[in-house]
Amino acid sequence: MLRVQPLSLFTDQARCHPFVELVRAWACHYPVSHAFAGSDADSELADSPRFGRDQETSIRDGFDKIYEVFWLNVFGPKLVNLVGRERMLSTPAHRVEELPNGCVLLVTWPIAAHFTHPEARLAQARALVHLRPELDFDTVLRSLHERNAALTPVEPRFPPDAAPLLSRVLDHGSMGERPRRTAELNAHPPPEPEEWLPADAALTSDVPDTQAALEHYSLMAEFLVSVLHSEVPSILEETPESLTDADFHFWVFRFPEIFERHHIDARLVPAIGAYLGEVLVRRLGGQWIPRKNTEESQVRVGSRVWLPFVRAHKAMRSCQALLDFSLTQLYRAAERHQV
Repeated sequence: MLRVQPLSLFTDQARCHPFVELVRAWACHYPVSHAFAGSDADSELADSPRFGRDQETSIRDGFDKIYEVFWLNVFGPKLVNLVGRERMLSTPAHRVEELPNGCVLLVTWPIAAHFTHPEARLAQARALVHLRPELDFDTVLRSLHERNAALTPVEPRFPPDAAPLLSRVLDHGSMGERPRRTAELNAHPPPEPEEWLPADAALTSDVPDTQAALEHYSLMAEFLVSVLHSEVPSILEETPESLTDADFHFWVFRFPEIFERHHIDARLVPAIGAYLGEVLVRRLGGQWIPRKNTEESQVRVGSRVWLPFVRAHKAMRSCQALLDFSLTQLYRAAERHQV
């Protein structure tokens, strides 16, 4: 698979034509069962349960018949014979050419980047229904226009404190699902952190040995570093960015779903809370207020005290909770209220 970005590189026919000739030359010299070129986001939607086959079916069955027509298509001899050579060569399209090895090159529209234009979608629908006459033209065209709607860009409106993590989450997903996912995150932003108290309402320390408590928090934080340092090297630095990297790592690898709950609560949550507290101390000049009940332990930053262990407990409830109660957001909120 070859990805060329951005698609705006192919906004005129003068650039599209050499690419088509390149594919033609390649298809003439190498056996091709099926190949296509077009918008990556559009192809992801076409190969999704919302608009077409799911990925599992695609892997199992391959391209055993013509499921879709994109901007540029190369159909191998097997597919050509399945449709009928004469019928395939009579497909209404911008370019249809039989290649010396029995493949057929088909280009639906002159300009690749214009694939969402009404005329281009019309040509795409006509080509597909010609090759698959059992399909209903209006249904095919409607599905293509629905894909256009799904691909309409949505501007992120994330709370600034949560934006570093949510932007990473968006970038991790498929291009075809990005607008829908952006709209979902816009509609349900993470709540403002509630894991804090005014400094004058802070609980006083009740531990017999403050220094020993601080050393214990440090050791717990080091446990998280030992767990993550290979996959998340920034965790060694105890920075705001390392918190975002950790949030993202927990979310991508679905920690709350993969690991047993008693291990998460007994070892991981305390380590995450201690690490968050250490970053607040190191980067914002915070001061630990140790408590015998770890969840009551606080870090004073400016006019507030923050409860890092409570935040860690909330975050690790589920994968969605990792986004709703991220370490990143709490740190940024503490930073804003530092003075």
